[in-house]
Amino acid sequence: MKRIYWVLASITTCLLASCNSSTKDAREYQTVKIDTVTSANGQTYLQYPGKVKAAQDISLAFRVSGTIRKIYVKDGARVQAGQLLAELDPTDYQVQLDATEAEYKQIKAEAERVMALYKENGTTPSANDKAVYGLKQITAKYQHHKDQLGYTRLYAPFNGYIQKRLFEAHETIGAGMPVLSMISGGAPEVEINLPAAEYIRREQFNQYHCTFDIYPDRSYPLKLISVTPKANANQLYSMRLQLVADKHPVPSPGMNTMVTIRCDSDDTHSMSVPCNAILQKDGKAGVFVYTPSDNKVSRREVTIVRLMSDGRCIITSDELKPGELVVSAGIHHIQNGETVKPLPAASKTNIGGLL
Repeated sequence: MKRIYWVLASITTCLLASCNSSTKDAREYQTVKIDTVTSANGQTYLQYPGKVKAAQDISLAFRVSGTIRKIYVKDGARVQAGQLLAELDPTDYQVQLDATEAEYKQIKAEAERVMALYKENGTTPSANDKAVYGLKQITAKYQHHKDQLGYTRLYAPFNGYIQKRLFEAHETIGAGMPVLSMISGGAPEVEINLPAAEYIRREQFNQYHCTFDIYPDRSYPLKLISVTPKANANQLYSMRLQLVADKHPVPSPGMNTMVTIRCDSDDTHSMSVPCNAILQKDGKAGVFVYTPSDNKVSRREVTIVRLMSDGRCIITSDELKPGELVVSAGIHHIQNGETVKPLPAASKTNIGGLL
């Protein structure tokens, strides 16, 4: 009986030791994903979503009030600079001009008679001055009424398209009320929003281009127009870029696009690692460097410069070099100096590494 007891105890001890060993092996050989540290020297690329806008998008209005007599264009119509777009009923302004013109002719004739007498010493300087100033006053009034009559006609300020008619004929409007909205027909613009971290590096931007989902095989070069010096409510800075269409189809205002900016690197020692490789601990950023000779990892501190749109991060570190291997997945389950097992690379037949 004692012999059976000791045999069972020995078997139990062996099983417990085996379990402890298996647990220890599983802990020491945590499977992780490995990635390579690359140099970020030279040039980097930034990407931001943008929207196509017309170079000029304005609302047209009459400078005087009145009743709309006729609108000569329809929504979507292409117009040329100087083309008549709409007209107010000019009756009241024509009557006003006719009355002022009669007054102008009378005062002008009287003023010229007084000034002629003054040249022959036939009148006093005071009478001459009164005639001169009176003529200037009526001339200005006459010109103003001529301008008001001219303002009853609305002309296209540039080549473009009528976006929308906001009023119809026979409606009464006030001066300055928008009647038509119009966009220019030239090369459109692209607008994007820059975060403050990239705004301060804008002097390093040297090339721009954009792409569209509806034109997957085309890339449109861009020219910088301006960057607003003040951030909006979301702490973003608006950048305007002119789209160079060349012989490509011209995108329409309102289309969404993706803008790529090429910029010079601001640090000769900057490197690129996956964002998932960075672990924040005690307020310090670091990565786990993998050593293939002994399958161990060691933590090294890094300084984050900026995040990239491709899922990688630009960093600087005196303890890291391009070409070294870092853990990019599993960093929360390992410790400094621990032995790990790298995840095998996906085979060519394992598309996407799903198997």
